[in-house]
Amino acid sequence: MRLRDKTAIVTGGARGIGKACATALAKDGAHVAVVDVILMEEVLTEIKSLGRQTIGIKTDVSKKEEVNHMVARVIEKFGKVDILVNNAGTCQRVPLEELTEELWDKDVNTIMKGTFLCTQAVYPYMKEKGYGKIINVASISGKIGGAVSKKGDGLESKRGRSGPAYAAAKGGVIAFTKWVAKDAGCYGIYVNAVAPGAIDTEMTKGYTYPVQDFPISRMGTPEDVAQVVLFLASDASNYITGHTINVDGGW
Repeated sequence: MRLRDKTAIVTGGARGIGKACATALAKDGAHVAVVDVILMEEVLTEIKSLGRQTIGIKTDVSKKEEVNHMVARVIEKFGKVDILVNNAGTCQRVPLEELTEELWDKDVNTIMKGTFLCTQAVYPYMKEKGYGKIINVASISGKIGGAVSKKGDGLESKRGRSGPAYAAAKGGVIAFTKWVAKDAGCYGIYVNAVAPGAIDTEMTKGYTYPVQDFPISRMGTPEDVAQVVLFLASDASNYITGHTINVDGGW
């Protein structure tokens, strides 16, 4: 129960990696505010069954007013924010030649702008308390640019790749993590990221990954990512900040 009586916010917490993070934090003692734009009843029920307090707040993390309202509700209910997991994201699997400005904005605004807005909103409360753990969910696409295209491949074969907006946004999250870590350390706030690889979620269903070439030759699970997030949210990581940990089976 390393996180007993801590308060956490998990964005994109209704399913997949976000849901796994929310329940893992609750199992370790934290009260959890779940933030998403889709129904959250399943994860809220699971958190309550663990004896923790929870609240579900429908929020578009790309909208500043909605984010500020969400954080205000968390403070009203719990009185503090100890942990923020910036997980909300979208993934447009569209090749560069067909990527529209609207689709670019959807990924970049949800992933990168959302991470910025949520971090900015909790920052004053963490600074005032002199403590905070911020964990950003990036991607190895933000490090390596996603899978490699082969010369001669038609556009149809490229639609299975995570698109350029997704890679750019996740790369931005990694850089943002480093910047905030260097600003926040003097306030007792730790800022790190995780970079999942091929994780079995709704976002990856129907797409093929070269798991046979991985040192750990399987798809990862949301729980694999959640355990690293749990480590970064706990005092076990109190001399680690500004890092992005790959959770990718050695990809």
